[in-house]
Amino acid sequence: MSTIKVDTIKNRAGTATITTADVTNAPAFEAQVTSNQTISDNTATKVTFDNEIFDTDGKYDHSTNYRFTPTVAGKYFVYASIAVSAQADAQLQNMYAIIRKNGGTDNIKLTHFNFAGNNARFATGYVSGVITLDSDDYVEAFVQCADSSGSAIVQQDNYSTFGAYKLIGV
Repeated sequence: MSTIKVDTIKNRAGTATITTADVTNAPAFEAQVTSNQTISDNTATKVTFDNEIFDTDGKYDHSTNYRFTPTVAGKYFVYASIAVSAQADAQLQNMYAIIRKNGGTDNIKLTHFNFAGNNARFATGYVSGVITLDSDDYVEAFVQCADSSGSAIVQQDNYSTFGAYKLIGV
């Protein structure tokens, strides 16, 4: 968590506009996948980010729901990096990295890679954006892949991460 300590901020006219403040971009978290996760073919699947790198306010559920519920209304920068691999070369046909809000099926943020007949074995989807969250909203990360072998794998550790932090001043 970053805290900016401010004693006095003056505008162009020299008038103090803030005299004392602690400004933080929390709640914030980042999590990783601790073991490879096999996913169903061409089905949006929630990624089990079960290892917290940090969680400033205990708002990320890393053991059951794998979701971030900040409980503080505001705008949040939410991001996910999801790496997938096929069982063998040239089997990964396409992939989606998805961020969803409140358990819905609407994709709030989405990236898509289609390998168009030049299938891959490994790909990483990056998805991010600013999402407005109320005090009871939550976000989750999903992945969807078409794999000619039928079972792609989400890669563990630094290959796949999910995180968010509250934006200051918006």
